[in-house]
Amino acid sequence: MTSTSPTPGSGARAAHPEHLGHVIFITAAAAMGGFLFGYDSAVINGAVEAIRDRYGIGSGTLAEVIAIALIGCAIGAATAGRIADRIGRIRCMRIASVLFAISAVGSALPFALWDLAFWRIIGGFAIGMASVIGPAYIAEVSPAAYRGRLGSFQQAAIVIGIAISQLVNFGILQLADGKQRGTIGGLEAWQWMLGVMVVPALLYGLLSFAIPESPRYLISVGKSERAKEILAEVEGKEVDLDARVAEIQTAMHREHKSTFKDLLGSRFGFLPIVWVGIGLSVFQQLVGINVAFYYSATLWQSVGIDPTASFFWSFTTSIVNIIGTVIAMVLVDRVGRKPLALAGSTGMAIALACEAWAFSADLINGKLPTTQGVVALVAAHVFVLFFALSWGVVVWVFLGEMFPNKIRAAALGVAASAQWIANWAITASFPSLADWNLSGTYIIYACFAVLSIPFVLKFVKETKGKALEEMG
Repeated sequence: MTSTSPTPGSGARAAHPEHLGHVIFITAAAAMGGFLFGYDSAVINGAVEAIRDRYGIGSGTLAEVIAIALIGCAIGAATAGRIADRIGRIRCMRIASVLFAISAVGSALPFALWDLAFWRIIGGFAIGMASVIGPAYIAEVSPAAYRGRLGSFQQAAIVIGIAISQLVNFGILQLADGKQRGTIGGLEAWQWMLGVMVVPALLYGLLSFAIPESPRYLISVGKSERAKEILAEVEGKEVDLDARVAEIQTAMHREHKSTFKDLLGSRFGFLPIVWVGIGLSVFQQLVGINVAFYYSATLWQSVGIDPTASFFWSFTTSIVNIIGTVIAMVLVDRVGRKPLALAGSTGMAIALACEAWAFSADLINGKLPTTQGVVALVAAHVFVLFFALSWGVVVWVFLGEMFPNKIRAAALGVAASAQWIANWAITASFPSLADWNLSGTYIIYACFAVLSIPFVLKFVKETKGKALEEMG
């Protein structure tokens, strides 16, 4: 790793191991937004049945309360790019941390159902912001040779957040004698589950003061000297810093700051590359992954597994999620993004088909037959594993690096917003679809997994090893 040639892109590729520790810290701190993203997304799993019971609501209304946060996510994602371009990535992180904390306290102390829904929208807005700012910031501070693995930190943080939320929920449930509405210190267990998020929210805000602003943002606002200092921190002092700044400036000066109009093409609304980003985001959700994290406890209880065991199985899927993410982090820069996506689509399609078969069996005394029950549990874990080692990671890596500099923030915002809309559609529709036909629901998810294969083969270009300035 000794190349310091000022030729375009060479500095971006010159990763210097002595600086990796610092870059990893910066990346991990930025990925705390991903942790909160995962925590807030999954923590509601432990409160679903308690909310249904406390407010006496049916499946339709319950789904609206659970899914309404995703509307906030879509709005946050759609606006985060422009906010980040105006005030910087770090300030966006701080705004998100404050909104996360407010949402946690409000959700833990609601006085009515609409009040709870409002605080979930606020939390959703923060998640949407974090879902955009994290990948964009990490991509902008990472040396090209390590960008895939560092970009994977976002998804790693998400899955760790999911697992921790399930573990915290399980611990709170034990303190409440296994009852979601059991009382602890004057509050019901589910209220504690939602309120604990204030701790990582405050930590996220504090860490934002320990990491530098994106050098690309600093250059865009004329602070080139500060940008050089940060580039030296993350890429090494041996890199020709003047050449790197000139390279980034050249890429930026070719175009102006990204706006929504920059994303528009002449024939199909958005530019083709933006549609590819939207497609990746939508397929990531239409396979039904968030059903496993929003409704898994309820799902397992519906096929005869007792509440405590259902929380255990929800936690084990979170552990599998982490294992799969680690596998992806190891492989994403070695085998590339596309091969992982294709392998994941194939594995998910098979696993979802097996779940569909298992759930097609008639319940006996409220439980699945033994064989189908085992297949359902194993297939659910296999599905999560293949998602985690592929689409869970590579979509965020792709979105952080596939767009040209001129439109990156705005395009990432649109793609992430589409992801949250798809997430909302899946989350809001699952209770009704499950009431209609649980097996048929999983067949639908399996079909989307199959359709994602030709989409990747035809439209998605590999970004492995390329400098951000080469995208376009």
